[in-house]
Amino acid sequence: MVQNQVEPAATTARSSLKERQRQERADLILQMAEAVLSEKGYHDTTIDEIAARVGIAKGTVYLHFPSKIDLVVALFDRDANSFLEFAQQVAQTGDSARVKLEHILRHTYEGMRGKRTQLFMALLSSTSVRNELIEKRGGMGEQVTSLARVIEAILEAGKAAGQLDATIPTPVLLRTFLGLLSPRSFEPLIGGEQVSPEELVRYVGRIYFQGILSPTSQS
Repeated sequence: MVQNQVEPAATTARSSLKERQRQERADLILQMAEAVLSEKGYHDTTIDEIAARVGIAKGTVYLHFPSKIDLVVALFDRDANSFLEFAQQVAQTGDSARVKLEHILRHTYEGMRGKRTQLFMALLSSTSVRNELIEKRGGMGEQVTSLARVIEAILEAGKAAGQLDATIPTPVLLRTFLGLLSPRSFEPLIGGEQVSPEELVRYVGRIYFQGILSPTSQS
């Protein structure tokens, strides 16, 4: 009886170790893929080079990612999941709706200076890559829908607390705010060093919030 109880536990432990090792290898592949894509661009990047940098066989890469575009999809999904997690954490704080939304704006604009955002914009500038990406991801991805729900909840809570103008429909507030997160709209300002991320948050916040804050709100 004791042996029968131990064996399933040992099997579970081995399975957990294998899964952890598999995930670590997938993460390393994505890390190297991001580096090569940043250096060479999509069309000049090869699975062979990614595998060589990781130190594994090309076939091992294919076990995790069936194609190069699948690697790109995974990179976009990883970044989207990370952003969604950040927004969810912000939403759980006790800050006002304005402060929460400013945190999300700041996180977005600070990221625009990073190599990852530059890579994503370069990838999306290629019509063929963009079409493949949309086909693989099936549109904008469930993360965008989830992010919209998080922001919608922040807006609704702000209205209920008297911080935001309840006469403006939430869908209008939501779509306007989501438009403020677009790298294509604001990256040239930050990349060209015309404004800093903090300044951009302040200017964009003035434009957005002064139009939706309730006259009685002090936050």
